[in-house]
Amino acid sequence: MDAYQIVEKAKRTGKVEKGTNEVTKAIERGTAKLVVYAKDVEPKEIVAHLPLLCREKSIPCLEVDSKQKLGVAIGLPVAASSVTVILAGDAEKDIASLKK
Repeated sequence: MDAYQIVEKAKRTGKVEKGTNEVTKAIERGTAKLVVYAKDVEPKEIVAHLPLLCREKSIPCLEVDSKQKLGVAIGLPVAASSVTVILAGDAEKDIASLKK
C-alpha cells in the first residue's frame, strides 16, 4: 500500500491534518502517527525540516512525488505540501507495518 492510499484511508476513517505548519505542530506535540510530504515543493526548505523532526520523535515519515496527488488523497481541490495522520482509523495496520 502506498502513502497516498494510507492517507486516503486515514482521511475516510480517522483524522488528518494538512499544511506544513499544522504538520510541524502535530510532530512537536507528539500527536502525529505518520507524516507524508511532497518532493515537488518549491522552495524545498518548506518541508526540509519534517524528516529530521520525525526522526527525533520516531514518527514514520514518507516522501511522495506529487503535492497535487497528495492534495487529492485527502480530498482537497488544491495541492498539499505535507499531511499528517492524527487518528489512523482503518489505516492503523498499514502505518504499523511502516515502522518495521
